[in-house]
Order: sequence, then structure tokens, then C-alpha cells
Amino acid sequence: MCRAVKVLCVAEDAEGLRALQQAVVAADWELCPGATDTAAALDQIDVERPHALVAFGPFEELLALVAERFPGMRIVTDHATTVTAAVVVDAMSEARAALRRQPRPGGPIT
Repeated sequence: MCRAVKVLCVAEDAEGLRALQQAVVAADWELCPGATDTAAALDQIDVERPHALVAFGPFEELLALVAERFPGMRIVTDHATTVTAAVVVDAMSEARAALRRQPRPGGPIT
């Protein structure tokens, strides 16, 4: 059974979310609906089970929660963070390449 890699984008507002999703979209993965706040992002993580999180904006709490609760999730963000697993990019245009450089998930599907 093959399962698509899922990516969750999080931005401060609907316009920023659309721009981020456009910058990240690729045939290599499936985009989750996206979120504009921490609560909605955590809800989508519980339902969608994404493999990667791309968060642009002041989402330090979200990044810390995700790193703690889902240590295997790949994280891409636009600012320095205390989350050591996160990849920091300077612009949305770099997010897709950052996702491609990270290892794809492996192992059994649960």
C-alpha cells in the first residue's frame, strides 16, 4: 500500500496561507487544508496526520508542541526557533526546496 506524503501549511492569515501553499505545492506530496492558528493546526495534525509542517509567522508554541508530540515530523519555518529539528528558510520560495532536501518518511504504515 502506498501513502502520499502530506504537508500542512500554517500562516498568519488566509492570504498568507494561500501564498504559502502556492509556494510549497508539488507533485511529490499532498497539501492538507492548512491553518491560520495553533488550535486549527493541531486539529489538522490529529486528523490528517501530515509528515511535514511548514509554518510562516509567530508560531513558536506550535513548533515546540509539534516537535515534542510528533518528533518524526519535518518542520520548515521562516524564523529562528528553539526547535532544533526545524529547517529555517528566508522566503516562501525556499520552502519547497527545503522539504525536498529532507528525508522522506519510511517504515510501516500504521
